[in-house]
Amino acid sequence: MKTRKGYKVYPLTKAQKFHLYYLEFCPKKEVLNIGTSVTIEVEIDWEVLKQSIYKAYERCESMRLRLAQDKDGTWYQYVVDKEERDIEFVDFTGVSMEEAERTMEGWTQVPFEHQDSPLNRIVMISMPDGHNGIYFLADHLTMDAQSLVCFMKDIIEIYCSAMYENVPYPSDMTSYIEQLKKDLAYEEGCKAKDRDTEFFHKLIESSEPIYNGLNGDELEKQRKRSKDPKLRAAVNVSDSVDSALDSFHLEEEPTRRLLDFCEEYHVSPATLLLMGLRTYFQKVNGNDDVSINSAIARRATLQEKKCGGTRIHSFPFRTIISKDKTFLEGLYEIRDKQNELFRHANFDPVEYFAHRGKTYPTEPGCTYEPMSLTYQPLSLRAKGLDKLGDIQYKTKWYPNGATTQAMYLTVMHRSTDNGLDFNFEHQIKAVSKEKLEYLYYYLCKILFKGIEDPKQTIGEIIDTV
Repeated sequence: MKTRKGYKVYPLTKAQKFHLYYLEFCPKKEVLNIGTSVTIEVEIDWEVLKQSIYKAYERCESMRLRLAQDKDGTWYQYVVDKEERDIEFVDFTGVSMEEAERTMEGWTQVPFEHQDSPLNRIVMISMPDGHNGIYFLADHLTMDAQSLVCFMKDIIEIYCSAMYENVPYPSDMTSYIEQLKKDLAYEEGCKAKDRDTEFFHKLIESSEPIYNGLNGDELEKQRKRSKDPKLRAAVNVSDSVDSALDSFHLEEEPTRRLLDFCEEYHVSPATLLLMGLRTYFQKVNGNDDVSINSAIARRATLQEKKCGGTRIHSFPFRTIISKDKTFLEGLYEIRDKQNELFRHANFDPVEYFAHRGKTYPTEPGCTYEPMSLTYQPLSLRAKGLDKLGDIQYKTKWYPNGATTQAMYLTVMHRSTDNGLDFNFEHQIKAVSKEKLEYLYYYLCKILFKGIEDPKQTIGEIIDTV
């Protein structure tokens, strides 16, 4: 297949194939859906908003992406010239907030048709609380959280530049196709790819990780089931992919303390979160060796930041940090390992897990990682929308109802006060809300104990929380 409907077709990237990889094992295809809304506390000129959405489509190639499968079952992608679909409008002002949000949650749980079909949906919404704006649904094969925020921001800035004198028209998006060509050139083979392959193969082959569970007894139970006292991997998922989304909210002031600490000691919030989580698992399981899946956005350059699409690669992040090291030493060790991993993050995640599976054969369904973490640094306010003055706006994420992982934590900033929201998507049968409350409680205790005196040893913190 060279062209489709007159458009040049391109292979899928490794990031896209990673989504197809877990989609194969998931009976609920809505697992790829990302649903969100952004609303502002002002009256909206709906025609201006509609034209702003069309303009944003025009400026963002990945929003016009289509997929096509050939007769051999191989998927390709192409970009159409323009979107001509009507932009829907739904008035929720006559119903309760709960009913409005239930409706949008329902929209989020309808999978997209992949063959030659649009892979996003935008609805203009008028909410019962007096806020107005848009609901946005996208397929993960075409967008990740960062490109979604970037696109939403583009719509809002285009609209606001038309409506308000002091808001400038946004700078251009970059080309998805041009970035795609760079990614495909890397995947075809180059010295950088050889270096990345060598790095990850060496990392995997250095030694076998060990599973750390939420309760601390999961590995022992797996060893008894498998009749193998030396087993280091365990099953942590259930027989159902049905999921729930439970969120915990950290207030603005304690969030500010965490961010101030990060700034003072030159570590990222993601580094601090990883330190807190691994210390929790170290406390509960008694192992210095802890692995957590960590998502890497791969958006270092301006071209990558504004090209749209999905660029996330996710790898296990393993640290072996003894309890006699200080909290700060642990943070710096994580930071250095993250920097090393970032340099090689173009490596194929599917190949990572395939190579690890050959190196350390385990029973089907066994893993070494109890959870995944994503820290989402982008918020609309942080990206320039503070120019709107006192206009209040809200963002909300909606669960798609399915996950192939036992637990996925996304930490992001609230639009209202920049406090942190800890959003746990989890398999209902694998992880209970009570267990998440327990994890969140101890995570916060560890984080604030650690930043209070970062020269304390990890063992001292574990003993006092």
